Amino acid sequence: MPLVKLRDFLDSHDIKYMVVSHSIAYTAQGIAALVHLSGKKLAKTVIVKLDGALAMAVVPASFHVDLELLREAAGAKTVEVATEQEFKDAFPDCETGAMPPFGNLYGMAVYTDASLAENEEITFNAGTHRELVRIAWADMARLVNPKIVNLTHRPVAAA
Repeated sequence: MPLVKLRDFLDSHDIKYMVVSHSIAYTAQGIAALVHLSGKKLAKTVIVKLDGALAMAVVPASFHVDLELLREAAGAKTVEVATEQEFKDAFPDCETGAMPPFGNLYGMAVYTDASLAENEEITFNAGTHRELVRIAWADMARLVNPKIVNLTHRPVAAA
């Protein structure tokens, strides 16, 4: 049932998307391995609290959110990762920990790591631990209007 809200939203905006079903998995890296997708191309949604308000930080599965970078980008005084207990009621149609990065559907700001905007497509949890959705990055950016900022530290290429 969780995919219904997202699917209705995408369909109402005439968005082309693909649903990828997989066996149950709970970590972004585990999901990436199951579906043979680079951890850099699978987006994970991390729920954070910015000055006490819930928000989404969306980063590649193979990276962690740098809370200091997020604090600076958001202009917040405090930033912390929200606990499941703190955010589970905000997503009544999703399995805990499988929220899609569509904060606009849940009344929260979305901060997306700039590296995800470099991809033509974005793949993310669709509200369950068994389904992903893949859409064009341009559609995601248009529908969600995330703040695109640096949220992770990536290795610098050797010269």
